[in-house]
Amino acid sequence: MRILATGDLVGRPGRYALQVLLPQLRTELGLDLVIANGENLAGGVGITPDTAREVLGYGVDVITTGNHVWLHKDIIPYIDSGAPIVRPMNYPPGVPGRGYLEKNGVIVANLIGQTFMGSFDCPFRAMDHMLSKLGSSPHIIFVDFHAEATSEKVAMGRYLDGRVTAVLGTHTHVGTIDSMLLPGGTAYVTDIGMTGPMDSVIGDDVDAVLERFLTKMPRRITVGGGKTIFNAMLVDVDPATGQAKGIRRIQREVE
Repeated sequence: MRILATGDLVGRPGRYALQVLLPQLRTELGLDLVIANGENLAGGVGITPDTAREVLGYGVDVITTGNHVWLHKDIIPYIDSGAPIVRPMNYPPGVPGRGYLEKNGVIVANLIGQTFMGSFDCPFRAMDHMLSKLGSSPHIIFVDFHAEATSEKVAMGRYLDGRVTAVLGTHTHVGTIDSMLLPGGTAYVTDIGMTGPMDSVIGDDVDAVLERFLTKMPRRITVGGGKTIFNAMLVDVDPATGQAKGIRRIQREVE
């Protein structure tokens, strides 16, 4: 089984890159499932029902999110409608939506970090609780860990090694070079990277970001431009054991 997971999709450039590349990647790579982080789909921050439906129409099977998931309030009824979207499972009880779902025999789970991210429940214990409900049979489990601190992400990978198929980091928009198979058979990378404009600061307009840094004055941030970079991780899975057999980076550019 082959599963592709993209990094944060940033605004219209990210959506366009997906539209252009995903159909050919499905054929070229023989994909069985596509997971995309969509918390920056709408104008570079947040997600709306329209932008979610758009990328699902391009062939994404499951959308994961993160700390910007609630920015556009119309996503709340949509995320509760049964759409294939997950929000971090370690939000406090009573929050709309769900923290994991099963699609095509794959359980896709979403977590958010605590370090530099805000006040959330413990992501480690949240995963323990989920795994205890699933039982001991082999499962294919992909975890999108939306977190800032590399140490927290590495720790989560080691904590879940042998218990899930993959732990793939998102949020920083900067891809890391540490993709690996951990000793217990879990595929890991600290950050997938982003699918968004290259002429940018992690997806945002360069001049606007520089002005904020230089003046400390508020400035509306817009999505950057130029070529679009597409970052994703391809994971090969043994369905019989739920273990990963390989992980590699897929990186493309779109004019």
